[in-house]
Amino acid sequence: MPAMDPARRRLRLADAHISVLGLLVEEGEVPDELAQARAELRDAGILDADEKISADLYPLVSTLMEPHVIARVEMTGPQGVSTSGAVVGNDFVFAHEGWPGEEESEYVPVEPEMLVFALSRMVDLHKDNADDSDVGEEIVSTMGVLDAVLDRMESEGHEEHEAIAEAVGAPARLAEVLSHLNCMWRMTVAWPGGADVPDGLGVSALAVWDCGLEGYWVREAPAEPVREGQVDDSSELKVRRITAKEIWERITDLLPDQDQLLVDSAA
Repeated sequence: MPAMDPARRRLRLADAHISVLGLLVEEGEVPDELAQARAELRDAGILDADEKISADLYPLVSTLMEPHVIARVEMTGPQGVSTSGAVVGNDFVFAHEGWPGEEESEYVPVEPEMLVFALSRMVDLHKDNADDSDVGEEIVSTMGVLDAVLDRMESEGHEEHEAIAEAVGAPARLAEVLSHLNCMWRMTVAWPGGADVPDGLGVSALAVWDCGLEGYWVREAPAEPVREGQVDDSSELKVRRITAKEIWERITDLLPDQDQLLVDSAA
């Protein structure tokens, strides 16, 4: 169910609730399939009897209606896939975090200078124990072999990684690293990019494995952003061990500079 916490400027909303709010702002018809979402918004006090949106939602709705930068985080872990992210608008920045198995996400305002911190927290970026001898190690294989290792581990567990590597023809080191896997995540940032970029949209992305005691590994091949149909089982897989500090720097680099934006965020 949607909910509003004015004291902390927090909201819980599902995609269906966002769709209803957008249609009401544009004075469009709310289709029958969104009737339940509209009723839930009324029950939560987000819409009044005349279907006017609470004034407390103005910052969020105005940001979602005219976004300048959109960041999306897809995290795959033991409980499935969860989606989080952030939206930068004219005057406000909002972060939203999902919970595995739940439809609603929590939306909270973020100060612009804290955006990298917010994105890093979404992926639980934390200090690691990597030393100089660990950093830079590379593992090369194929995407098909990666899928085979993950499928085998899901069905048989992580303990016998050497046997799993031998059974599917994977590098022993790949299976060893994946036996410590906490989660895989991909962060994608998009913004209006002008006529000199594909589809007029600037896109940057980063894919990382969080492997616990084995540290952080960035996927360098297939290189992000990956487009639909671009990767198959024969595609090269290359991952490299990096530090948490380098991941922080890469997250910072994902965000566009002001001169990359077509719209002045101060307008």
